Amino acid sequence: MGGTGAGMRRRGALTVIVGCQFVLVVDASIVNVALPSIRGALGFDAAGLSWVVNAYTLVFGGLLLLGARAGDILGHRRLLIAGALVFTVASLVGGLALTPGWLLAARAVQGLGAALAGPASLALIATTFPEGPARARALASFAIAASAGMVAGLILGGVLTELISWRWVLFVNVPVGAAIAGLAPYVIAESTPRPGRFDLAGALTSTAGMTLLVYGFIRAADAGWTDPGTVAAFTAALALLGAFLAVEARARQPIMPLTLWSGRDRVGAYAMRLLLTAAMVGMLFFLTLYVQTILGYGPLGTGFAFLPTTLALVATSRAVPRLVPRYGPGPPMVVGSLLCAAGMLWLTGAGPDSAYASMILGPVVLFGGGTGLVAVAATFVAMSSARPEESGATSGLLQSMQQVGGSLGVALLVTVYGLTAGPPLRGMTAAFTAGTVLTAAMLVVSLTAFRPR
Repeated sequence: MGGTGAGMRRRGALTVIVGCQFVLVVDASIVNVALPSIRGALGFDAAGLSWVVNAYTLVFGGLLLLGARAGDILGHRRLLIAGALVFTVASLVGGLALTPGWLLAARAVQGLGAALAGPASLALIATTFPEGPARARALASFAIAASAGMVAGLILGGVLTELISWRWVLFVNVPVGAAIAGLAPYVIAESTPRPGRFDLAGALTSTAGMTLLVYGFIRAADAGWTDPGTVAAFTAALALLGAFLAVEARARQPIMPLTLWSGRDRVGAYAMRLLLTAAMVGMLFFLTLYVQTILGYGPLGTGFAFLPTTLALVATSRAVPRLVPRYGPGPPMVVGSLLCAAGMLWLTGAGPDSAYASMILGPVVLFGGGTGLVAVAATFVAMSSARPEESGATSGLLQSMQQVGGSLGVALLVTVYGLTAGPPLRGMTAAFTAGTVLTAAMLVVSLTAFRPR
């Protein structure tokens, strides 16, 4: 970007945008390692404890499309600042929680802030960086933050919980969120607002439909796929999302233009983002369970067990901006899918006395390396095909795939785990096998959806 004032401002903008996305994704996983401490401090029962994670995920995923459209109308910088402020205040309030209900309400409001800021952050890359190498590098940095944040949350959560207090998994967001909100007006130019009618029918049906869809996956993980509540949630979600598509087909200014689903490459990118996140979140969930309950790791050891994942992810993702223009998105996605599949398959051999070096290090490096290739390439495909007026809607849709994928992955693997008779380790092996199937589906999509160059 050079040493010019404009270049320095863009570097500052990228730092704020990527930092915002990173902290939003971190918060989806940072509390996982702290859950036992939270349960002891606030008196959660087993059923309520899972909602410390789910309250954030549910609201974040349910409101993403609405937040994306609001950014298109009101300005993406304005929405990023508003979302960061809401997220920061909710983090402070949550860290001070004295009761379960208090903490759950704060986590839900965190999700609201994330749904406002998340789509705006990705859309601002499209409006801040000119098409070409500069935008490619910025999109790569964003995709790294979106994927590495899941793993970094486990590491940071372990460090803060063991060395300070579980409350700091929330307090740590306060200075970061305040810095993002404070710096954004100085380094990010406001996108051009696109005044128009707010699609109220689309907003209501998309928000309700996405919320119920994410809830259905959460419910399936807890109560099973045939539970009446699960079936009702999915039935209502499908009906509402069907109504949403019908509304969007007739709307003059839709929340989600149906043209976002045109093109095999673009649909393939959405599918890869969903499947990758499903496999990754499912793997992290069960590998955390394995190292803590079978191998006896504490919070700090559990967090650092995943550090090589992040390092491998960053290393491979840096190559994608050079690979995609030369070879197209298909080859990086094929190689990435193979790496993820190899890592997941390796984990199916985990035993009660497995050593870290022989059974965990290799799989997490392979999966991290594959994630770096797939995540960045999928983000490139989705955002490069979006017109400026579609940048907010595209970013919201891509991040919706990530949120739905995470809930889907946990629900599927937990179901397989629960249906497997025998000791817990046998169920974990079955879950890793199911995760291997998800990565195989990634390979199929990567081989069929993207045109070679």
